[in-house]
Amino acid sequence: MNKNSEYFEVNKKTWNDKVKIHVESEMYNFEAFITGKTSLNSYELLALGNVRGKSLLHLQCHFGQDTLSWSREGAICVGVDLSNEGIKMAKGLNDELGLDAKFVCCNVLDVPDYISETFDIVFTSYGVIGWLPDLKPWGKIIADRLRSGGVFYIVEFHPIVWMFDYLEGKPVMKYGYMQDEVIYEEYEGTYADTKSKIVSKEYGWNHGLGEVVTALTEAGLSIEYLREHDESPYNVLPDLVKTESHNYVTKDRLYPLIFEIKATKP
Repeated sequence: MNKNSEYFEVNKKTWNDKVKIHVESEMYNFEAFITGKTSLNSYELLALGNVRGKSLLHLQCHFGQDTLSWSREGAICVGVDLSNEGIKMAKGLNDELGLDAKFVCCNVLDVPDYISETFDIVFTSYGVIGWLPDLKPWGKIIADRLRSGGVFYIVEFHPIVWMFDYLEGKPVMKYGYMQDEVIYEEYEGTYADTKSKIVSKEYGWNHGLGEVVTALTEAGLSIEYLREHDESPYNVLPDLVKTESHNYVTKDRLYPLIFEIKATKP
C-alpha cells in the first residue's frame, strides 16, 4: 500500500465517523431538507440553471443531500463518495424520498473502475479538491465522464483559505499556497459541529488556482469562467460575519473565500 492509499484510508474512517454527526447538525439542516428544502446554494443553482432531464455526476457527494437536491430539480443523478457510511445514508434517503438517484462508493480517483457512462454535467462542491494529492488525474476523469458539449462546474473554498491553520480559533498563516507536502491535522469536532467529541484525523493537499485550471484545460476542457467571491454560504471559519444575502464574510474582506469554475467539453 502506498502512502496516498494509507492517507485515503485514514480520511475514509474520519468521513465515516462524520456522517452521523453531520446528519444531526444544524449546518446540514436535515429536517428541513427531508421536508423539501434544497441543500443547494445560490452559486451552483445560478451556474447550472435548469437541469431537468439532464444527467449529472456528483463527485465527492458526502451523504447525498446535494445529489438528491439536484434530483429534486429534475436531473438524473449519480453520486460518488469515498465513505461507505455516507453512501449507505444517501441510498436510504433516496428511497425514503422516492427519488431515482444512484450512488457509488469509491475514491473519486477510481471512478473509471466503477462508472463508464458519460454525463451532461459533472458537479463537485465545497471542500473537495483538498482531499486529492494530484489534480491531473482528477481533471482527466472529469473530461472522460463528460459527453461532448457537457458542462463541468465546481464551487470550492478558495486556496487562500487553506493557507491558514484555524485549530486555535484564530487564523494563523502556516501552509503554502502551492504546497506539495501532505498536511495532517488532528482535532476534536468537525466543521459542522465544533462541540462534537469526534476526533477528526485528516490528510489533505493544497492546490492553487493555476493548478486547478491547468488540470482541467490539459484534460481538454474549455474554461467558460473563473470567478472569485469574498462571501461563503457556510459559516465554517472563525469570526465570520453574516451578510444581508445570508452568506458569511471575514470582517475585513481582504481575500476571497470561494471560487467557481464553469467549463465545457468541446
